[in-house]
Amino acid sequence: MRGYGIVLAFIALFVTLSVASRPFLTWGNLFNLLDQNAGVGIVAVGSTIVFIAGGFDLSVGAVYVIAGVVAALAAPHVGAGAALTLGVLVGLASGIVNGLLTTVGRINAFVATLATATMIGGLAVAVTNGAYIEVSDPSFTLLGRGSLGRLTYPSLVWIVFTVICAVVLHRTRFGRYVFASGGNQEAARLSGVRVGVVRAACFALSGLSAGLAGILLVSRTATGQAAGASFDLVVLAVAGIVIGGTSILGGEGAIWRTILGVLLLAMIGNGFDLLNVDPNYQDVVRGAIIAIAVGIDAWARRSSN
Repeated sequence: MRGYGIVLAFIALFVTLSVASRPFLTWGNLFNLLDQNAGVGIVAVGSTIVFIAGGFDLSVGAVYVIAGVVAALAAPHVGAGAALTLGVLVGLASGIVNGLLTTVGRINAFVATLATATMIGGLAVAVTNGAYIEVSDPSFTLLGRGSLGRLTYPSLVWIVFTVICAVVLHRTRFGRYVFASGGNQEAARLSGVRVGVVRAACFALSGLSAGLAGILLVSRTATGQAAGASFDLVVLAVAGIVIGGTSILGGEGAIWRTILGVLLLAMIGNGFDLLNVDPNYQDVVRGAIIAIAVGIDAWARRSSN
C-alpha cells in the first residue's frame, strides 16, 4: 500500500473527476494543473531526497520567499538573468547552511531548519520593510510567463528538474548513498559512506529547489514580497511527499511517487473548485489523507520488523 497505493488513489480520483466534471478532462485544465503546481512540485522533489536521507527541511518556504525577494531587488542593478540566477544561488547557500548545521553542528534537522526558516523569514521582511518589490523589466517575466506550445516554462522546469533528480537518486552512486544514509546510518558509515557529506549535499539540493521555485514565482508576478504563501508551500510539499509513500523516517521513497502525491493534492483542489465545493473542506481532506499516509508508513514498518 505504501509503494503503490498512490497509483490506485491517483487513478481513482482522476477517473472520478473526469466523470463528475466535464471541464476537468480538458487540455487547458490539465496543463493549468501542471503550471499552477510547478513551484510546489519542484520543492517536493528536492525535499524528497532529504527525507530519504533521513532528514527534514522546514526552511523551504522561507527560502522560497527570500529567493524571490533577492531576485526582485537585484534585477534593476544586474539585469533579469543575473538576478534570477542570484535568487537560485541564495537558495543553494541556505541549503548549505542547513546542511552544515545538521551535520557539523549536529543539530536536529527539525530544530535547525525551523530556526533558519525563522531567521530567513525575518530577514526577508527586514530587507523589504514589508513592501512589495516590483520589477518593470519585461525580460524578467519571460521565465515565469513564457511557454513552449501549451507547456509553460515553469512546468518545463519542473519536468526537467524532476528527471535530473530521479536519475541522480536512482541511477548513481550518490543516490545509493542517500538511501543507505537514511536506511541505517551506522551501517552506511561502517561501509565507508560519508553520511554527513551525503546529508549536507541533500540539504543543499533542497535549498536549490526552493530557490528555483521562488524565482519562478517572482518571474511570473514581477513582484517580490516577504509575505508569500510559504507555509502553504511547506504543507503541500510535505503532504505530497508523505502521500507518495516516502517514509518520514528515511531510507525509502521515490521521486515519481512524490510527483503523483503532489498531483493528487492538486486534483483535489481543482476538483473542489470545479464542483463548487466549499474550499474550507480542502484542508480537512488533506489533513485526513496525510494522517492515513503516515499511519500506513508506521504500519508497514512495524510489519517488516
